[in-house]
Amino acid sequence: MTRGRLLAVDWGERRIGLALSDETQTLAQPLATLTRRAGKRFPMAPLLAQIDRHQVVGIVVGLPLNEDGAEGDAAHAARDLADDIKRRVGPTREVILWDERMTTARVLAAVREMGGSTRGRKADLDAMAAALLLQHFLDTRKGTAL
Repeated sequence: MTRGRLLAVDWGERRIGLALSDETQTLAQPLATLTRRAGKRFPMAPLLAQIDRHQVVGIVVGLPLNEDGAEGDAAHAARDLADDIKRRVGPTREVILWDERMTTARVLAAVREMGGSTRGRKADLDAMAAALLLQHFLDTRKGTAL
């Protein structure tokens, strides 16, 4: 993947967490959370706007595997989303699926461990989960994952 910012998409039925890397693809930070209304399509226009606004060179889509690593309905939906994003952003931007098992649970645990409350912060937590997903991807690719 070329040098530049990466965007992570933590897919969910109601909320989609977004995170952005720095230009050197070293650090990830929460960016935003998109809301998906029940029964409505994925909010693709706001996602594409974020990709253009931040001059993203690649997109990492979270793949929500089951605990045993199998793919369920959510994983199939994430694959469909990744395919749709790829069609829309064209061949110049790579779209990668990355295992996102337990990212939200790890963020919840970290917030509680620090004495924070999760009440009323679901959107923040989804963006933080996307940042954790992206940081894991960046660290693994650079060989620094724990």
